[in-house]
Amino acid sequence: MGSIGPRCHELRINDKGASWRILYRMDADAIIVVEVFAKKTRTTPTSVIEICRQRLKEYDHA
Repeated sequence: MGSIGPRCHELRINDKGASWRILYRMDADAIIVVEVFAKKTRTTPTSVIEICRQRLKEYDHA
């Protein structure tokens, strides 16, 4: 998921009635789960991308 940032990835889980997405970043010492949501369209909503960017920014500055 380069649209969120470097080392960010998307895990796709197809369940009955929903397609789930887990967005995460792999650091050298941690895996940060940034967001989990049910995907309803072909594209990731802009609001989800912005939330992920903000959460990672806050994590990096903590």
